[in-house]
Amino acid sequence: MSDDTTDTTHEAPTRRDTLKYGGTLVTGSLLAGCSELVGQDDGAEGTDSQGSYEACIEPVGCLSLEEVPETWMALTGPWADMAVALGQRDGFRPAGWYPQPYFYDRVGVSMPTDVPNPLAGGGWDKELFYELDPDIILCDPNYLHKTGFDDSWDESDTEEIVETVAPFFGNNIVRRREFHEYELYSLYEAFDRLADVFDERERYEAFVDVHDELWSEIDSKLSADQDRPEIGLINFGSDLESGEFAAMTTDSEGVEMKQYRDLGIKSAFSDEQTDGMLDYEAMLDVDPEIIVVHGGVRLTDETGEFSASAFHDQFVAPLSDHPVGRQLTAVQNDAVYPGPYFQQGPIVSLFQTELVARLLYPETFGAFDPERFPDVPEDQQLFDRGRVAAIIDGEI
Repeated sequence: MSDDTTDTTHEAPTRRDTLKYGGTLVTGSLLAGCSELVGQDDGAEGTDSQGSYEACIEPVGCLSLEEVPETWMALTGPWADMAVALGQRDGFRPAGWYPQPYFYDRVGVSMPTDVPNPLAGGGWDKELFYELDPDIILCDPNYLHKTGFDDSWDESDTEEIVETVAPFFGNNIVRRREFHEYELYSLYEAFDRLADVFDERERYEAFVDVHDELWSEIDSKLSADQDRPEIGLINFGSDLESGEFAAMTTDSEGVEMKQYRDLGIKSAFSDEQTDGMLDYEAMLDVDPEIIVVHGGVRLTDETGEFSASAFHDQFVAPLSDHPVGRQLTAVQNDAVYPGPYFQQGPIVSLFQTELVARLLYPETFGAFDPERFPDVPEDQQLFDRGRVAAIIDGEI
């Protein structure tokens, strides 16, 4: 913080100063990529005699806070979802990429639909950070200057935001990127650390209970030795009209594949096949019995609900109309499905885990009906929507 020697008054530190400069977080360690977590174990929350407390995460290190942040900004869905789950919706300063609002509608949360894109001008919009002016930015700081979204943005720009707007707190948990040489946290490991930031231990633990109950329900109906299905997972960016399939594996690191890993879903594609695009002939060689479009649930209609017709037009129809595509087993068996969106936190993950269970184990959990998604008959729901809404509302 600069020292203005011409100012004759000495005001007490502002609330924002407390958040930004209250402790161990400094820009040097913030951007190092794997900083020391000062004075305690990683992820631990500590309180000193003055009442300040710490929240720790790689690559940021430990952020010292004297007050809970009131406003926050998150560039990606997992961190926004986590903060909303912790009851922080009112402090949301939206700008980024988030899951579909229809998920949140089902648990009584109003989420914005017209969200500013911080890359709308072809690069990171620095002024947007100043305009939103959050108390804290929930994002891996390396995400801004190491992803290649904006070659003109470098580490000094990120440092400027830390010094003049707000500190960062986050980890790029969606997937491992080239710069990600430090720990990549699981969803609930990251959620645990964010609960420290907002001092919301009870809400976090209540979500853990819901998550554990969901998996207890799934495990009670799926025996350990039951065969797990194999799927051909293709990215939303696949261009089926041109015959370009972006193949993906189901076991890669990161939050986006959580439901597949947890359910033990196998991939029809090898790691080598995910390097570049596959054409129709290559797809027929693999011939997956089930094709799932990663992020297919993103397609919505004018009401903001999932659009089964839009999904059919973009992904099913081109396969059916192609002379090779129509030979695929998945096409012949009407087994081309919309898959989960990669931007998910603890709220959306519950819905999307339920979705995958229904897609791939219809005889066990009830058949997926694209015309009704995301609604599920009450007797087939794998988690209690009312309980999730109550937790978010603080009725723990």
